[in-house]
Amino acid sequence: MSKNLTKREEDYSKWYNELVVKADLAENSAVRGCMVIKPYGYAIWEKMQAQLDKMFKETGHENAYFPLFVPKSLFEAEEKNAEGFAKECAVVTHYRLQNDPDNPGKLRVDPTAKLEEELVVRPTSEAIIWNTYKGWIQSYRDLPLLINQWANVVRWEMRTRLFLRTAEFLWQEGHTAHATKSEAIAEAMQMQEVYAEFAESFMAMPVIKGAKSESERFAGADETFTIEALMQDGKALQAGTSHFLGQNFAKAFDVKYTSKEGKQEYVWATSWGVSTRLIGGLIMTHSDDFGLVLPPKLAPIQVVIVPIYKGDDQLEAISDRVSVFVKELRAKGISVKYDNRDTFRPGAKFAEYELKGVPIRIAMGSRDLENNTVEVARRDTLEKQTVSQDTIIDFVVNLLDEIQDNLFDRAISYRKEHTTEVNTFEEFKDAIETKGGFVLAHWDGTAETEDKIKDLTKATIRCIPLNGKLEEGKCVFSGQKSSQRVLFAKAY
Repeated sequence: MSKNLTKREEDYSKWYNELVVKADLAENSAVRGCMVIKPYGYAIWEKMQAQLDKMFKETGHENAYFPLFVPKSLFEAEEKNAEGFAKECAVVTHYRLQNDPDNPGKLRVDPTAKLEEELVVRPTSEAIIWNTYKGWIQSYRDLPLLINQWANVVRWEMRTRLFLRTAEFLWQEGHTAHATKSEAIAEAMQMQEVYAEFAESFMAMPVIKGAKSESERFAGADETFTIEALMQDGKALQAGTSHFLGQNFAKAFDVKYTSKEGKQEYVWATSWGVSTRLIGGLIMTHSDDFGLVLPPKLAPIQVVIVPIYKGDDQLEAISDRVSVFVKELRAKGISVKYDNRDTFRPGAKFAEYELKGVPIRIAMGSRDLENNTVEVARRDTLEKQTVSQDTIIDFVVNLLDEIQDNLFDRAISYRKEHTTEVNTFEEFKDAIETKGGFVLAHWDGTAETEDKIKDLTKATIRCIPLNGKLEEGKCVFSGQKSSQRVLFAKAY
């Protein structure tokens, strides 16, 4: 299976598309621009979802659900948000079909069933949620309101790619209301920290935390905080964003509270989200020419055991021994699969699990039974070794941690090798075109310069790093004064 994959250095985009399909993660659907997430791909999303949901609840958030449809009048209430998403909106205009009198057996939209007001299929839920919050918030006692929603959204993308950019995708969106500006900013930054912790500790994907430039902010936000990751092809991926919305939505929907002093005040807001795009980031951070490479903490199957046998007697003896391993591994919270299918040879199974990125593969044959050993193969390095059955459980537990750490260290090393500081525009262009990756450069802070750099190089400001050191310098394009380098890259 993996031998048929296009090599990354030949065509990275083709490699990615082939891998998503061949590893059984997702496929294109009958609806243009939409995907079917297959069970193995969805299992990865479920593991992401479960961990993030736990982290959200540990920080005081609760889950709720809001309508898929947003009346157009509500959607356009916050002008910047409406303008920012207008071109991507799918709109429902009618509520019924009927038999087509001109085409027997076919249907048409009933021209008499036009909605009084068009409904926007949510591209994001601020409008419907803030209209709801108006009825939930009256007093300072109702604050902070910390709500998260797991949902799907629709953004009518014309150029799509599985997981990375589809017309419909799955995500979570947090929407919170606070009594003060400082509380809301602290919330937005806390959620950026949660996303960074998840990306690094679970996805083994290093990220840079920063703030977006004004032109790159979420439509309707006063400030957007982001985590930016670097993929193997040298392009950046915006992996999660958290927005300080100021009082923009509170004013648009008249959401006020009575303060302790008895005054009517507008609340302060945040929103934040990550999506199934994270699966694309996971693939492009770790995988290789042989297929998917998954960090153990998010792998649906962490360990697969494959028997190598001749005849039912050998299989039965191996299965009896394996059943003990399976029970002990599962008792330690490790997901393990025993693949005793007789419809595939061991070699085909090895290729399948290599392609699907299972972190650890254990093979056991009749000779292993005699010698009290097993063969262990690790997916990250493709190394194999013989291990005593007496120590295999502890060995696997430790090896899973080692693989998780190794994947993160490997990604950190790649990012370090592909991060370049430049001081002139010639150096900037050379780094973007020949080396790729992140480029740290001084910028004068103007949208005009930002747009010109983007037009000339296709590189955008990914973020203004939060931990970036302050240093006097000159903008690489305009020569104007600058106090800090910002992060540029070509991006997905």
